[in-house]
Amino acid sequence: MRVIAGSAKGHRLQPVPRNTTRPITDRAKEALFSILGDWIEETYALDLFGGTGAVGIEALSRGAAHVHFIDRSRAAIRTIRHNLAHCKLSERATVERRDSFAFLEQFDSEPFDLIYIAPPQYQGLWRVALLAVDARPNLLTDDSVVIVQIHPREETPIALENLIEFDRRRYGSVLLIFYDCAN
Repeated sequence: MRVIAGSAKGHRLQPVPRNTTRPITDRAKEALFSILGDWIEETYALDLFGGTGAVGIEALSRGAAHVHFIDRSRAAIRTIRHNLAHCKLSERATVERRDSFAFLEQFDSEPFDLIYIAPPQYQGLWRVALLAVDARPNLLTDDSVVIVQIHPREETPIALENLIEFDRRRYGSVLLIFYDCAN
């Protein structure tokens, strides 16, 4: 697992001890950021269920202005902080040990341009998180993008009020579903 492009290109990222997360594959991450392109520059992003921090760190490396990382695991938080320091990106990040759902429920700050949701697999948490984001339009700007990372077997239809799917891509065992605001 490494940073693919930008200011921290080539830096290897430390995994969370005891294999308690499912990091995005380099192939899927490279495709994701190819889709986002230069749009990521100067964005304010939220990396829910941060894990290793790989997606948020890639965003920072490619020019995101700030990334807010949320994870409730102490080991994941230590890993994110280590990886940010290793890549010299700590100053543009907020790392918070907190339950992702509590964060979404209590959020009262500047909206995010990008929200990345990659919870533990096979627990339906992606649906709960996506519904929570959908129910809180104050989390988003008119141009925000929400991306969900799941295993393809987890996918089930979901009815949303404020978000609309605009793309989906599958890379082996990684399915990325892209949403934007339904204006």
